[in-house]
Amino acid sequence: MCTVSYVNNNGVVIITSNRDEKVIRPEAISPRNYYHNGKNVTYPKDSKAGGTWFAVDEYGTVLVLLNGGLKKHISSFAYRKSRGLIALEIISNESPKDFWKLIDLENIEPFTLILCQQQKLYELIWDGLKKRTTQLNELQNYIWSSATLYSYQIRKERASWFFDFLGNKNQVSASEIFGFHRYTKRDDSRNGLIINRENTIKTLSVTQVIIIKNKGTIRYCDLVNAQDFSTSFISI
Repeated sequence: MCTVSYVNNNGVVIITSNRDEKVIRPEAISPRNYYHNGKNVTYPKDSKAGGTWFAVDEYGTVLVLLNGGLKKHISSFAYRKSRGLIALEIISNESPKDFWKLIDLENIEPFTLILCQQQKLYELIWDGLKKRTTQLNELQNYIWSSATLYSYQIRKERASWFFDFLGNKNQVSASEIFGFHRYTKRDDSRNGLIINRENTIKTLSVTQVIIIKNKGTIRYCDLVNAQDFSTSFISI
C-alpha cells in the first residue's frame, strides 16, 4: 500500500503494489474471492481490520490504496473506520468512481486510491478535509509512493528510478515490473523499493494485476513467508 506503479503496454494494464507495514501487524491472508454487496471481489485481506490495500472486482476494476494524502500527517487513534475497509466499501459498489463522490469520509485517516475502471484511470485523494479527484491519462505510466513514509524529495527520487527503469522501451513485461518492485535499490533498506526500517516497518508483500481485455491475472508474493500465489480470472 506504499508503492504503486501503473504501466500500460499497448492496452495491457499492469498495476503493482508494495505493502509497507509495521511488523507487529498480524499476517495478511493471501488473495481470494469474496462476495460483497452482490459483487465478487478478489483481494488479499488485512487479518487485523478485515480490509485490503489491493482489490479487483468481477468487472476487472482495480482499486489500490496508499496511506496518506498529499503530505505526511499527524495520526490520531480515534478514526471511525480503517482505510482498508473504506477501500472495500468503494470497490464493492456498483460504480466505485461514482460512489467516491458520495461516501462520507469524515474522521477517516488520509489516503490515496488508484482506481482503474472501464479502462479509465483515476487518482482519488482524501486529505482529511476534502476529496481530490484527478482523471489521469490511462495510456501513460505512473508511480506513487506513500506520503506517510517517504518525503517529497524521496518520492521524486523513486519516480526517477522508475522512469529510468522504463527508459525508452516500447514494452516492458509484467515480470520485469515485478522485478523492479522486488529488487530496486536493495542496498537502501530505508527508501529502496523493499524496506526494512530497524525491523519495525518492512515491505511485507508485492501484489500485481495484469489486465488484458477481459482477462486478468493476480500475482501475490508474501515476502515474510517466501510464498507466491497467483490466480486468473475472466471479467464480465
